[in-house]
Amino acid sequence: MKSLIALLTTASLALGNTSPYLSLQEEMKQAIARGNAWLAKQQKPEGFWDDPQLPAFTALALTAAVRDPNLKPGERPAHLKTGFSWLLQQQKEDGGIYQRGLSVYNTATAVTALSSAGDESFEAAIVRARKHLINNQWDTGVKGKADGPNDGGIGYGSKNDRSDMSNTYLAIEALALSKKVIEDGKHGDQPDLDWDAAVSFLSRCQNLKESNSSEWATEDPKDKGGFIYGPNESKVDAKPDANGRVPLRSYGSMSYAGLLSMIYAQVSANDPRVVAVKEWLGKNYTLEENPGVGAQGLYYYYNTMSKALAAAGIDKLKTADGKEVDWRKDLCERLLRSQREDGSWFNDNGRWMESNAVLTTAYTVMALEQIYYSIPQR
Repeated sequence: MKSLIALLTTASLALGNTSPYLSLQEEMKQAIARGNAWLAKQQKPEGFWDDPQLPAFTALALTAAVRDPNLKPGERPAHLKTGFSWLLQQQKEDGGIYQRGLSVYNTATAVTALSSAGDESFEAAIVRARKHLINNQWDTGVKGKADGPNDGGIGYGSKNDRSDMSNTYLAIEALALSKKVIEDGKHGDQPDLDWDAAVSFLSRCQNLKESNSSEWATEDPKDKGGFIYGPNESKVDAKPDANGRVPLRSYGSMSYAGLLSMIYAQVSANDPRVVAVKEWLGKNYTLEENPGVGAQGLYYYYNTMSKALAAAGIDKLKTADGKEVDWRKDLCERLLRSQREDGSWFNDNGRWMESNAVLTTAYTVMALEQIYYSIPQR
């Protein structure tokens, strides 16, 4: 399995000196190096980062490290070997890579880290972890048919809980990035996600009446086309629209997660659902907040933005005023300005664990790496 980072590095080198982003790329490389250096200092002697009960922290730090453009192709510093060794030791009999729960969240981030490393010795673990993610897709009735709001989606790892956009997107991303491991057939026949059911779930999380029959879906321009956390989201504080329905607000991070998930699910760029979410994202383009929820989940928002817009092949995003913005330049400059002196990033708003600098720094380093490798050739 050829290393993902080697492929990305080759693409980067192909830019030569023709890129108008050349100066910015050098700044990004330095910021990434400082961020990863800070993360390396936070690693515990046993190999994990921050909380051993949440392997996701270790997985995110490892993903940020192996995608670093400052590394030579195939280079694997000793602390990363220790980190991957620890992560693999957390794999359970059911294939999941977790400790006290949240098995999907932890396993999905772990699969992404292991796949990003491009190490053939990780393949057996990846194959087992993929099955765990697939087995956690909800199906309460007829396969491929949505018998309940959770069907087709994936939650934190309990069928007694609910499906949500965040875990579904992370699982879809992990399965898409690790697909190369099973494509050659050397691991035998492998199960796959019910992609039609997954797309159906994604549609039930989108504020778009033409493809979502849920009573809360709205045509209100401020929400139309965007995504919510899940079809079971609370309606607390929501006000009825002109037709008496109680809409659920669309917000930035879930809308980027929805776009990326649709792309990985191979939904056409011309599909009305994809067109609608792009329009919502353009109308709500900002780097000052996570639209709809303010500073909550801000760095998660930056991370999903970088991945979704790059995957969509969008170089310039059309905003509400008709202008086209260079989102790569804007986001890069925003992230460079907010890096702290020690190389880390931090969110003053602690919702969704973003007061944890290991988490926010990993999110940010990965976002910068995504921008770095996705810069278009001129």
